[in-house]
Amino acid sequence: MPSPIVVRPSTEADMPQVQAIYAHHVLTGIASFETVPPDEVEMLRRRADIVGRGLPYLVATDGEGGAVVGYAYAGLYRPRPAYRHTVEDSVYVAPGQGRRGIGRQLLAAVVAHCEAMGLRQMIAVIGDSGNSGSIGLHESLGFVRVGLLPSVGFKFGRWVDSVLMQRPLGEGDGTLPD
Repeated sequence: MPSPIVVRPSTEADMPQVQAIYAHHVLTGIASFETVPPDEVEMLRRRADIVGRGLPYLVATDGEGGAVVGYAYAGLYRPRPAYRHTVEDSVYVAPGQGRRGIGRQLLAAVVAHCEAMGLRQMIAVIGDSGNSGSIGLHESLGFVRVGLLPSVGFKFGRWVDSVLMQRPLGEGDGTLPD
């Protein structure tokens, strides 16, 4: 029986495992449109940017102190000031660790963190309209499909879509932000 999943803030020490998870997805899947996996130094830089903005960068471990089996974070949706209340999520689960609820626990924790910050909207940009796992994960946490960008990526010899999903955070657009 697998250990319970523990979701916690990431540390720099987690980044070799995070980089390995992401590299696997870059090299074998179309969830990411990157074609060359970033090295650990670049992954550390990306994490520092997210954490430096006070945004969540979380890992899931297999039990307390166990191996990193997934990670998720929220980053700026876009850098222009009018987008300051909107973030974009990313969720990746280690190979062989699917169907354990890891992605759901991670994404739920990222959503909760962003709501506590007073953010108002979360966007998911999902690689491949056939990515039923990620689409289903997001739907299960209240995201709705708001758009499809057909054939905007080209990877592994084929055109790939991006599915846009959105979820209000907290009061969403029901009130003006502070």
